[in-house]
Amino acid sequence: MKTTMNASVIVLPLAMCLSACGQQPNVTFKKDVQPILNTHCAECHLKGGQGFEASGFLVESYESVMKGTKFGPVVVAGDPLSSSLYRLVAGEVDQSIRMPHGKDPISETQIATIEQWIEQGAKKD
Repeated sequence: MKTTMNASVIVLPLAMCLSACGQQPNVTFKKDVQPILNTHCAECHLKGGQGFEASGFLVESYESVMKGTKFGPVVVAGDPLSSSLYRLVAGEVDQSIRMPHGKDPISETQIATIEQWIEQGAKKD
């Protein structure tokens, strides 16, 4: 009995630490995602921009991003692979429609940030 008790005193904290160590940091729209969109997408996806005129997609706010395009939503909370926003910036589409269109791709770190935000539920903060 004493051996079992001693083992649980060691194993339980270790298990808690390992599970916490594997968690990704919380990604927020305002602090993490919006700056990426402002830097790489706003030139075309604000009112009057070529991207907005073609798709109806605005990046000016959380609400406009979640509204999506005139063709439908671009973010499926919890599912980056079903989210065209992620697929377009990650290059998981035909290269002729990769975003940002006609510019250098965004960094792998920025793509991972968008992916994590979507995976974490694409919450508004």
